[in-house]
Amino acid sequence: MAAIEAAGSSTRHQVVVIGSGFGGLFGTKALRQVDVDVTMIAKTTHHLFQPLLYQVATGILSQGEIAPPTREILSGQHNARVLLGEVTGIDLEARTVTSQVLGRETFTSYDSLIVAAGAGQSYFGNDQFAEFAPGMKNIDDALELRGRIFGAFELAEIGATRGENVDHLLTFMVVGAGPTGVEMAGQIAELAHRTLKKDFRAINSREARVILVDAAPQVLPPFGQKLGAKAKEELEKLGVEVILGAMVTDVDERGIEMKFKDGRVERVDSVTKIWAAGVAANPLGRTLSEQTGAPLDRAGRIAVNPDLTLPGHPEVFVVGDMIALDNLPGVAQVAIQGAKYAAKEIDHRLKSKPSQGPFHYFDKGSMAIISRFRAVALIGKLRFTGVIAWLMWLALHLIYITGFKNRITALLHWAVSFIGRGSSERTTTEQQIFARSALGRLKRGAADLVSDPGAYDAARALLETTRRAELEAQAAEEARLTDSRERGVNAEQRV
Repeated sequence: MAAIEAAGSSTRHQVVVIGSGFGGLFGTKALRQVDVDVTMIAKTTHHLFQPLLYQVATGILSQGEIAPPTREILSGQHNARVLLGEVTGIDLEARTVTSQVLGRETFTSYDSLIVAAGAGQSYFGNDQFAEFAPGMKNIDDALELRGRIFGAFELAEIGATRGENVDHLLTFMVVGAGPTGVEMAGQIAELAHRTLKKDFRAINSREARVILVDAAPQVLPPFGQKLGAKAKEELEKLGVEVILGAMVTDVDERGIEMKFKDGRVERVDSVTKIWAAGVAANPLGRTLSEQTGAPLDRAGRIAVNPDLTLPGHPEVFVVGDMIALDNLPGVAQVAIQGAKYAAKEIDHRLKSKPSQGPFHYFDKGSMAIISRFRAVALIGKLRFTGVIAWLMWLALHLIYITGFKNRITALLHWAVSFIGRGSSERTTTEQQIFARSALGRLKRGAADLVSDPGAYDAARALLETTRRAELEAQAAEEARLTDSRERGVNAEQRV
């Protein structure tokens, strides 16, 4: 395994930012005018607008519209650079960050550190469910689900043509009645009942079942009972079956098993399952906890000081979904505001200005779209539903999509999908559905598909020698065929 030191020539204060999500990107951009060098380390080359992942999964938007390249976004910020790599270690005493990509390790030193690594999907100790019910946390999830959703309709068409029962193929299960689950269930219902209704011959897509299940007693608990009840009512108008108070106890290739409070167990046969229940903080939280003694909560979030720093390490800020502080929600605004606060605190320290004091979160409200022209919004004490909430949702998300070009293309795609009935991003492949499972079966994942540097160099030298001889022989034969005029002439004619 090769290891290199990522070093810059500048003697300025070095800031390392871990993650390219809302916290990482906004933290880096907030340091634009500060006399520092910033290194962003992220395991992807893009900034993901996660709230719109479900629209990639259901074919409304392309992945590029919600995941622009991080390098392009930061290309005009001359004090920032980007390194691709998954952070596997942080040494708080040595002030170094270890990152890895395809078996190559990089060590990056820092003077200040902003950890904005976000959160992943939680299966509540049943990680084996992930193979059959992908989550909704990254582009891989969305593309895999797109393949599964549209693929289910295609397989149902084939099965119905053969006279087979295809109910399990036309049953879509969404686990988790939070914003992601509600938006996903609503959009699949739109697909089945509106977008695809004229596309098939052997099946009637409008007969598809969309089931939203959650162990909670209501839909959208963070929105309160009134908006939760309204969202449930709107979902049911779309044809979504809402099952509450049911805990998922088993997931396999062909279905889901649920257990109710009265002990009753029910199984639903479904090939396409989407997991939108629960989040778990990045494992780096445990790494930091072991070195500082800061406790972790049940979701793996680390307790931080009121100024978002770690106990005993004022140079390390943790922001976003990774922190346990004042019951802050795991939403984008917490990450954005926390990252900006951390950047400003670094600037104040370098300029010997007083601290800003404790971090205070300003709640700008919550929104969830149910389907076209249907949404709910909670802003302070105000509650909005229907078309007004839907327009507010559109405007807010349009503002936060990164890049003018992406805003325009997203707006055009929304017009096609919401005003018309089209869904322009419906290309699916077997690779989308099965590639991640295949990689997961390799011992080192994708690293098993590439050579280590030393082995690669030796193999390359041997290959060059062999290949050169083959190319020379091939060129000589091509020239001979041309000179002897043998092309297009059969053997009898050449005699």
